[in-house]
Amino acid sequence: MSAEEIREFLSDGTRTAHLATIRSNGKPHVAPVWFVLDGDDLVFTTGARTVKGRNLQRDPNVCLSVDQPSPAYSFVQIAGEAAVSEDHGELLRWATMIGGRYMGEEQAAGFGARNAVPGELLVRVTPAKIIAVAELAD
Repeated sequence: MSAEEIREFLSDGTRTAHLATIRSNGKPHVAPVWFVLDGDDLVFTTGARTVKGRNLQRDPNVCLSVDQPSPAYSFVQIAGEAAVSEDHGELLRWATMIGGRYMGEEQAAGFGARNAVPGELLVRVTPAKIIAVAELAD
């Protein structure tokens, strides 16, 4: 896939990313996340005290996988580093965008307000390596 095709694929519908982080004991942890794009970066929120939140604060190395689970089967895998922030204004802005994507525009503001609270983190993943394959079954 080209860079534009990757952005289109990642932005299409309500696909969920599967985020892999590293636990303190070195074992992997995978969790689904809702996300939006900001240029090439993936942006999502999570609780600071969740397993993924604690992992991200300790070790920023991550890998995300987003797939199309129906024929002809495509996927994008992104490895990179995550930066976390507790900036309320930015958290509200991005949580509202995420809410709009996954819950619909009519629920975006409520979703943003509910998720832009103390104890939540804004996470921005900057890709270092992208693997993208379209139409595996064709």
